[in-house]
Amino acid sequence: MTNLLPEMAEIWQQTLNWQPTAQQQAQFQRLYELILEGNRQLNLTRITDPQEFWEKHLWDSLRGIAPLLSANLSPASPALIDIGTGAGFPGIPVRIAVPNSKITLLDSTRKKITFLDNILTELALTNAKTLVGRAEEIGQHPQHRQVYDIALIRAVGAASVCAEYTLPLLKQGGLAIIYRGNWTEDETTALQNAVNQLGGVIESIEKFTTPLSHSIRHCLYLRKVANTPANFPRAVGIPTQKLL
Repeated sequence: MTNLLPEMAEIWQQTLNWQPTAQQQAQFQRLYELILEGNRQLNLTRITDPQEFWEKHLWDSLRGIAPLLSANLSPASPALIDIGTGAGFPGIPVRIAVPNSKITLLDSTRKKITFLDNILTELALTNAKTLVGRAEEIGQHPQHRQVYDIALIRAVGAASVCAEYTLPLLKQGGLAIIYRGNWTEDETTALQNAVNQLGGVIESIEKFTTPLSHSIRHCLYLRKVANTPANFPRAVGIPTQKLL
């Protein structure tokens, strides 16, 4: 029995002013099947129900990049990095939805990266590559520092840590998009302090409700406006132990 993802064309259109082409829908479906298969060996996600997968993995991934989907975005072919991509979210749905984008999927777990390599091949996604590593090390690497237009991170832990992982990787003018569940005013104050030290500004904080389960989610948009000082990101483990 094949589990079929719902199409949800109307919801896509109403919420994001976008909907997948037949090819994109087919790629989403194949991605879903591959994740279900991979789940047997690797603990990728506990979200396996088709509706829930659509909402929490596909819709949620693309809600974060809503500004990109409206296609009036410069640059025309943005270079993105997804930090701590895990099972490939939000990076793979983003790469499917923004066909001219280039994406790097970063994770520190080699098994997950091997799995993602297979997915990229299966979905015939070009301009997508994987990278095994820690954000703290990659952020100091000349091949990656200050080279991306957009850095995506589905936040676990403090937002200041996410800022320290993302901002060093961005070109000046680049955008970090941090995906969150709950968010409070106090967190904004703490984040403000971190972002100031990293050469960024908080451009906006968007609160929204998911279309099926009506869960509250947030996306934080940080704009890089100045060079990040050379000592950031700090060594592996330090950002999470000593918050900025």
